[in-house]
Amino acid sequence: MGLRTFPGGVHPHDEKHYSKDSAIEELPLPKKVVIPISQHIGAPSQPIVKKGDEVKTGQIISEANGFVSIPMHASITGKVTKIGKFYHPNGSMAQAIEITGNGEDDWIELSEEKEIDSLTADEIKSRIAEAGICGMGGAGFPTHVKLSPPKDKFIDTVILNGVECEPYLTADYRLMLERSKDIIQGLKLLMKTVSAKQGIIGIEANKPDAIEIFEKLLKNENNLKAIPLKLKYPQGAEKQLIYATTKRSVPNKGGLPMDVNVVVQNVGTTIAVLEAVKYRKPLIDRIITVSGRIVKNPKNIKARIGTYFSDLLEFAGGTTEEIGKVISGGPMMGFAISTLETPMAKTSSGLLLFDQKLAQKEAERICLRCGRCVDICPMNLVPSLIAHNVKHEDWEMAEKYGVMDCMKCGSCAYVCPSHIKLIQWIDIGKIKVSAQKK
Repeated sequence: MGLRTFPGGVHPHDEKHYSKDSAIEELPLPKKVVIPISQHIGAPSQPIVKKGDEVKTGQIISEANGFVSIPMHASITGKVTKIGKFYHPNGSMAQAIEITGNGEDDWIELSEEKEIDSLTADEIKSRIAEAGICGMGGAGFPTHVKLSPPKDKFIDTVILNGVECEPYLTADYRLMLERSKDIIQGLKLLMKTVSAKQGIIGIEANKPDAIEIFEKLLKNENNLKAIPLKLKYPQGAEKQLIYATTKRSVPNKGGLPMDVNVVVQNVGTTIAVLEAVKYRKPLIDRIITVSGRIVKNPKNIKARIGTYFSDLLEFAGGTTEEIGKVISGGPMMGFAISTLETPMAKTSSGLLLFDQKLAQKEAERICLRCGRCVDICPMNLVPSLIAHNVKHEDWEMAEKYGVMDCMKCGSCAYVCPSHIKLIQWIDIGKIKVSAQKK
């Protein structure tokens, strides 16, 4: 039987060989961190500290501002030295809190919960919310919100995303190799929280050792299974992963996983959930891949939230050539950034560095009407037609042809022989259509 997958998609070289064999290493305590107050979808958190305040590691420094919001915590011990605009890993400037460390790592008091199986679903969600956990593999949706579907939406399946389909990134892969039992324990917690009867871990075929580990560990688990998937991008997107593992189709036009009785979580998020529930540990660190041909020693690094990318690159030995381009995240959906003095966030899965040649931009040419973008679109859209209407400022037609349904995976731009900047045009369309609706 062939490996499972979804319709559409592309096959970029995975480029994971640079860092896949690099075991997770912990970055020494940074001297300074910058913690954005918005690292998630939803309302930005509200600072509750001021310049000059002394803070401990794990201390809350900005509180959630509504249900679809999460708090932020100090990731090092030290003093708040500035609250203002800083570079954000999405390429913008955004409000953040700067903490200068004192060289110590003095934590708030944590407590181990020895009987986590006795906790109720509401108690689990409360601890997740208090810990400031959001999705760590994508857009950063607050995890406690995902685990709180409306009463008319029952959940029967929790799917863990172990796909990591973006080229170069290997942080989740290393987590699956090094903390597989913790991932399974976290999955069971998630299932209990939403009363799901089935748990699935989707893993692409370029990670055979991870597949083997989970198949062995889950051999005697009747309601848990690992499903090997065909290597294809963007299989890690929620709708595509749900279809590949269950054959359930989440509807376009605002459809959500809960509409087909599913909740999807990233494997890194799952470990953060376990640590929050078991130890009341806030999300103040994560694994990030630092990679690229010009990186001297590509690594998977456990680092504190707010650590500057420059510190991560230094830990990886710097570069062997002049830097042409820096990307926060993966090469398909990540953000080009202008400076390494940018902090990593809860959603920062990668720091990629490319040489001058790879950074060169191809001139945009006229559309050939070849249909390649249509053939591979995982959302069944016509990207060239959407871009055409955006260029001509026909916002009504852009919306009609699905500009708001595009998830900006970049597959269309990847295969376009005319190098049309389809995602940039679609992004403009999203902004304009959203503004008109308001």
